This record gives sequence, C-alpha cells and structure tokens, in this order.
Amino acid sequence: MFSKFNYYRLLILIPIGFIAWFFLSKKDEAPIRSLAYFGPKNFLKVNDTTYHFIPDFEFTDQNNKKVNKLTVKNKIYVTEYFFTTCKSICPVMNTNLEKIYKEFKPNRDFLILSHTVNPENDSASVLKEYANLHGVKDGRWLFLTGSKKALYELARKGYLLNAEEGDGGEEDFIHTQNFALIDKESHIRGFYDGTDSLEIVRLTQDIKLLLKEYEYKSKNNN
Repeated sequence: MFSKFNYYRLLILIPIGFIAWFFLSKKDEAPIRSLAYFGPKNFLKVNDTTYHFIPDFEFTDQNNKKVNKLTVKNKIYVTEYFFTTCKSICPVMNTNLEKIYKEFKPNRDFLILSHTVNPENDSASVLKEYANLHGVKDGRWLFLTGSKKALYELARKGYLLNAEEGDGGEEDFIHTQNFALIDKESHIRGFYDGTDSLEIVRLTQDIKLLLKEYEYKSKNNN
C-alpha cells in the first residue's frame, strides 16, 4: 500500500532529481556569455571574414627559433609589448603575466607572446635571460624580437595596441600597458590593462570562457 510517507518522499525526490538533471545537462551547453570581436571589419580588404584578424608575421623567440602564424595556429594567446630594461610599467605587466602563465601553462591550446619594442637591445640571448627571470622554461610563453618596423606595424595595425602613427624608425617608440586576447582564428577578443589586478582577473575569466567556447564547438562538431 502506498503510504502518505512514501507520497511525501516522492514529492521531495522528484524536484531534487529534476534539479540534478538540469545542472548535469548544463555541462554540454554553450557558455552563458560570448566574447565580442574587436577591430574594423574586412581588414586588408580580405573577404573571407567580416572580423579584423592578425596578419602574417615572423619573429625570433628567446630560444632563437622562428615564430610565425603557424606557431599560433589553433591557439588562444595573449599578446603584449614591452622591453627588458623598462623600469616602469613592464615589470608590473610581466609579473601579472606570470600569473596567467602559471594558470594556463598545462593547457596546450594556450600561449603568451611578448614582443620587444627595443629590438636593438633585446636580442634572443637577452630575452632568454629575461624569460629565465620569470621562470619560463618551456614554449608556452615566447619573448619575441625582430625588425623594429615589423614589430611596430603589427602592434598598430594587427593587435591595435597603439593608436599613434609611426614608421618604426629610429625616433619611433611604443610604450603601452595593454594586452590583447587573440582567438584561434586570429581575431581580437579583448583588451586589458596589464598593470591593473582587476583587469588580470577579467583576462583570466575571459581566457577560460574562450577555452570553453572552443570546447563546446568541438563537442558539437563531432
């Protein structure tokens, strides 16, 4: 015989079961929030995307290896501009990037690219010493040097990290505290003040959100 006790127990268990099912099913759903895209549309008048994208590049990292678009293919990455002898904003920026590096180092889909604005001084060997100071022993955080003109053009027209006009000449200089978050299709998905601890928290959250976005896409494309 179905007692009142069993009846009330059923009334309690049904909603509990529904709530458990709801939260378990949420695992395969799309992220609640999607990151915006930044930059002018149809950059370089290429018609294969409506979003601004990072153009081709080639630099040299702290291990004297070439780094180009193939290096970041299918990677999410954070990018910045700095120089090793900077005594003002750069130490703060790269101390904050250390936190990002340690947080996401195990993830093979993530990189950090730090470009020097002073390639005359910041050779591969100098960058190697600087990387060691920040505890970088792998390829998850790359410190890049190369042609000043190419570095500066990418900062301004690619990553949109500097709005000032310049030609990368002897008198030209870029000094910005901003980071950019780049997705796997080379689109800019966020800008962040690298000297602000709250902005670093926001960057961490956005990287996780972007990784989740790709995880969701991967599950639903298989």
